[in-house]
Amino acid sequence: MTEPVDFKQVSTSGLTSSPVAPALAGLRANEARYFWNKYKVPFTTFPAAAHPAVIAYVNAILAEKALTLTAAPLEVAQERVAGIVWTYVFYEDGLALNILYTEADGGKRAVGLKLAEGMAVPAALADKFKFAHQKSKLAGVIRGSYFVIKGTYTAPTL
Repeated sequence: MTEPVDFKQVSTSGLTSSPVAPALAGLRANEARYFWNKYKVPFTTFPAAAHPAVIAYVNAILAEKALTLTAAPLEVAQERVAGIVWTYVFYEDGLALNILYTEADGGKRAVGLKLAEGMAVPAALADKFKFAHQKSKLAGVIRGSYFVIKGTYTAPTL
């Protein structure tokens, strides 16, 4: 088990193979701050290689949009709060993907895509999404987009 992500002192631990590691670490810290401020829940990441079921779950959802990501997944996280399962994958190229999946029928279900500052838009996403810009003290300029999940999925448990 790894330590919760520290959003006060940003660390690139676990993300050092990324060419945009400081910005990706800022994105990860930004998510940790969100969970702490909204739910008072620490945000903990794990090596992606140790949780292939999470990667398979994410890939199944991405298949709805015929998306195949080529970058290596570095870390995953999952939080279950307020009837919502949040699943995260942080990729080597600087992409941070999150899945918001409300467990109750008719709830919100979407995939969020965030690009770390300095990364190019992946070819798989370039023609399918427009990215809005947002400034973050921890992550610099974040470019983000999303899509709604249509299917029904069961998230693996970390």
